[in-house]
Amino acid sequence: MDTYAYLIFSLFLLGVWLIVFFSARSGSRPEIRRVSFWTMWLALTEPFFVPAYWNPPTLFDLARRAGFDLESFIFCFAVGGIVVVMYEALLPARHVKMPAGEHRRGRHRFHFWAVVSAPIAFLLLLAATSFNPIYAAMIALVAGFFATWYCRPDLVSKMLVSGALFTGVYFVTFLLLNFTFPGYVQAVWNFAAISGVLISGVPLEELLWAFSFGLYWSSVYEHFSWYRLKKVLNEKLNARV
Repeated sequence: MDTYAYLIFSLFLLGVWLIVFFSARSGSRPEIRRVSFWTMWLALTEPFFVPAYWNPPTLFDLARRAGFDLESFIFCFAVGGIVVVMYEALLPARHVKMPAGEHRRGRHRFHFWAVVSAPIAFLLLLAATSFNPIYAAMIALVAGFFATWYCRPDLVSKMLVSGALFTGVYFVTFLLLNFTFPGYVQAVWNFAAISGVLISGVPLEELLWAFSFGLYWSSVYEHFSWYRLKKVLNEKLNARV
């Protein structure tokens, strides 16, 4: 049955994605679909993590034979859409297109470097250090967060809140995994290569990854599409005043 644990975990997250998608305003749904589609391809990075970080049984034993697996595509698709829209689901906000040409002024000129900072940092850390890939990924995501913050300071609230919210959702989903498959974490994670710290049975690295991923990835839609987020609530209150 443990062969299906990663699949079921990914489907748990896909269930959260469906709740978020159908609860979101219709204007946010294209954002969720697009970001989920592109995030899905991060599954191709799985060879960096198997077996250095973990070594899960998967359908057709793909993770161990090829380094990537079908479950990771579902996982990445789900987390991408969840992260990118959680802030808007909690706080009433809408997208406003930035003025033409603004992306070539001020800090916005560093847009390209802010976008590629995380993957470049990840690859450099893997090449220049002996860090486990999960630590390289977390450091790279945090570097991407700070680069985005510098380039797009208007998005920092969304990034911070999204990081915290996604960590909470991920933690609860992981608890469901542990409840459904007792002992799975101990059997699959490479504790000799990481801290070995568990929080209610959840590896510390998983929670740190969730927070760092939420920090960086939550702004990707606004960054690529050149949107700002405008809080509708503030707009309504100002109108009344």
